[in-house]
Amino acid sequence: VECSTVAEALEAAKAGADIVLLDNFAPQELHEVAAQVKAAHPAVTVEASGGVVLGTLPQFLGPHIDVVSMGCLTHSAPALDFALRV
Repeated sequence: VECSTVAEALEAAKAGADIVLLDNFAPQELHEVAAQVKAAHPAVTVEASGGVVLGTLPQFLGPHIDVVSMGCLTHSAPALDFALRV
């Protein structure tokens, strides 16, 4: 479940979500919210997403973060436009 507040994250975990995606949190707030979710629901997988690029990746890693998603791998990839005429 994609969450943008601590209340949403805790509600999703309480409702039985297997994975709680913390989206667009600043790193410090992300770690605080992840710790709260893990304290209340240790079996829930916590995923960090939003604003993560290679240069900022270390800021999003922590003991309560299980998965980090980097959208820049797909939405910022260069494109190639070509045609094949036979």
